[in-house]
Amino acid sequence: MDLRVQIFAVIASGGLLLGVLELVRRRRMLERYALLWLFSAVVLLVLAVWKGALGLIADAIGVIYPPTALFVVAFGFILFLLLHFSLAVSRLTDQTKVLAQRLALVEARLREHRQMLDEDGDEFVEAGEESPRESLFGRR
Repeated sequence: MDLRVQIFAVIASGGLLLGVLELVRRRRMLERYALLWLFSAVVLLVLAVWKGALGLIADAIGVIYPPTALFVVAFGFILFLLLHFSLAVSRLTDQTKVLAQRLALVEARLREHRQMLDEDGDEFVEAGEESPRESLFGRR
């Protein structure tokens, strides 16, 4: 592998590793997702530094130029991460649907209770509002 390509690969992998660590430090990325990114950055960094391992992988997958194998491995990690995040988004979509349905049920029950209170002649006051009696005579 050419020295310039190896230096670029080491800098790019190291930058990815430092970027993920900084995102975790600033609490912009959750730890469970950061573990996947950290693992992929460390593997890419090891492959960029250790020429022999990259050569073995290149021979195993039939690539003539070893730095191309580094990009093939990186592409494989990206595909894996996309699959993982697609599963996470699907799960969150299902949870959002269930929460919206539960909220609709709670709102319907609240409306029923308000109608029952109105029919009974009791006065119903929203949270934070003063009743007409309190506004005229002051709070007790």
